[in-house]
Amino acid sequence: MSESLHTAKNNRARTPRVLRRVAVTALAAALLAGAATPAVATADSSAAVPKAAAGQDRPELQKAIQEWVDSGLAAGIQMRVHDERGEWVGSAGVRKLGANAKPPTNGRFWTGSSAKPFTAALVLQLVAEGKIGLDAPVAGYLPKLGLDTRITVRMMLQHTSGLFNYTGEFYDDGTFVPGIPGTGKEWVDNRFRSYRPEELVRLALSKPAKFEPGTGWSYANTNYTLALLLIEKVTGRSYAEEMQRRILRPLGLSGTVVAGTRTQIPGPHAHGYYRYEDAGQWKVVDVTRQNLSLLAGAGGMISTTKDLQTFFSALNGGKLLPAPLLAEMRKPHPKSAGLYGRYGLGVYVQDTGPDCVGTILNHDGNPPGGYGTLMYSTPDGSKTLTASINTGDAAIDQAQVFPKALDKLVKEVFCGGKAAG
Repeated sequence: MSESLHTAKNNRARTPRVLRRVAVTALAAALLAGAATPAVATADSSAAVPKAAAGQDRPELQKAIQEWVDSGLAAGIQMRVHDERGEWVGSAGVRKLGANAKPPTNGRFWTGSSAKPFTAALVLQLVAEGKIGLDAPVAGYLPKLGLDTRITVRMMLQHTSGLFNYTGEFYDDGTFVPGIPGTGKEWVDNRFRSYRPEELVRLALSKPAKFEPGTGWSYANTNYTLALLLIEKVTGRSYAEEMQRRILRPLGLSGTVVAGTRTQIPGPHAHGYYRYEDAGQWKVVDVTRQNLSLLAGAGGMISTTKDLQTFFSALNGGKLLPAPLLAEMRKPHPKSAGLYGRYGLGVYVQDTGPDCVGTILNHDGNPPGGYGTLMYSTPDGSKTLTASINTGDAAIDQAQVFPKALDKLVKEVFCGGKAAG
């Protein structure tokens, strides 16, 4: 369900009743988007941070994250900002309900859909090497799935394939067709279940397409699980092996792993909670342990704010892809406008306006419950914001509160608090 409410926000006017029902349950849904020579990743690909600036006092940033806790959006939050003043790291709230300790600033967390730019980068590296054609039919590489032959690799990465979202699909008439258990009590009861990537894709293919390939835009986790299968087919190695070989190891991302079917976060971490309705009663459960195989390739990763900062800075700084493919990644689809901007190939492109920094790239995310991830960068990778939210037990309307809080935080970091577009 990583993006069921995320999708709902982009279709808010069309599905208000469904949106309200899902919105109050969790922040999770709010975040739940060649022949060139390939670039080589390097461990020092993020912009240098002056040592004197590390740990600097930035009261405006501390205040900004404290407001997320005070509003009830987060039980705790850890954030890292890298800009011309150096690097700032801070946290607010608690790492566990009933305790006093703050979330660890080096803590690991379930990333959810912030993993999609990682997957897109892997596919585009294979495009750069000539092993995959960006506008070639995906069916040509994965013939046994029975895919519509009109669906191209580009459509898959940009969510224009029309494939049913296996975590649940919202339709223009306001109806919601469920997929695998991804919300409420059904997800809570099934949160340790393991799924195989092909199983998820075949479930999606058993449902009617949302639209003809290339004729619309609709966020679907199916596209990125399909991308995982494509990566494995073309390389002959597992998605986890390719991620380690091409991105994690070269960039020195030692705190990041492909989650697979593991259910525990290794090392220091904050606890995440999920509020849901059961037989007319609202309940809260600790969902720190969960199985993210239901978001294979689409959101099944564990990381840290430092690793996400290093990755997103390297990606946008041109360390992972040749310039022509990075430009393709940043070409937004006109029908994809929403809370985060417009969608390119694995990243959102957002215009902050002339009074701010102009264009920023982002991809937020989260698992079905308990956590939320923020990941933002300027086009050159020199200014970044990465954060992890661990949700608590507050009963608030996430659909109302979250967009305003996010907008204010992004303005504070990228616009110095000034109004953004």
